[in-house]
Amino acid sequence: MNVVAVIPARYKSSRFPGKPLVEIDGVPLIIRVARITATALGLDSVFVATDDDRIATCCTDHGFQVLMTSSDCLTGTDRLVEASLQLDYDIMVNVQGDEPLLNPQDILDVIEVKKNNMDWVVNAMATIGPDENSENKNIPKVVANESNHLVYMSRSVIPGNKNGIQAKYPYKKQVCIYAFTKKELAAYGSFGRKSKIESMEDIEILRFLELNIPVLMHEVKGSSLAVDVPEDVALVEAKLKGI
Repeated sequence: MNVVAVIPARYKSSRFPGKPLVEIDGVPLIIRVARITATALGLDSVFVATDDDRIATCCTDHGFQVLMTSSDCLTGTDRLVEASLQLDYDIMVNVQGDEPLLNPQDILDVIEVKKNNMDWVVNAMATIGPDENSENKNIPKVVANESNHLVYMSRSVIPGNKNGIQAKYPYKKQVCIYAFTKKELAAYGSFGRKSKIESMEDIEILRFLELNIPVLMHEVKGSSLAVDVPEDVALVEAKLKGI
């Protein structure tokens, strides 16, 4: 199957303006993610989708292909909907541009799961680590059933319990590697707006549930730490240095 990876990137992040170009130990964040993705799929299969000339120039200067998209995309996945019209593929992988600690093998594993489940959107997840706070609203928490079918995702700590947060429970977080077909992306874009729960939670994958498109969660073991706010930069750099 023809597989491409697209990394959506915008400059005007509400929580961290200019985030794709912030340097992580001397390398722009978007370039770190693009290099990880290219390690998995090869340089020719990796594209950055953006509406910003500064991001586009940074990527082309580092040898990466760029797809220009409009400035009014509601989410990163909506940006992929636009990018998909410029590409020929069977499977498109969305690799979020703010996860500089991804393991390339996790990208390949998500693709393999998708190849065997073409009627499902595939999304990665991982157990929230001991150095992370389950109550952090920047971390989407995942509830999947025993077959790893997505039930719901929330910025609140779920699943809940009448006794409160369970310290020993292996809460799951979303890892932002997704795999779609062109048909699934077209359906996502045709919705034309954020769904009510998607808008409430600010978690774009939830729109697929509104469309009755099932989501299969694939658990990855690799460490992942997203850069959501400026304070996360130091945490990622410490991880890179093994501190």
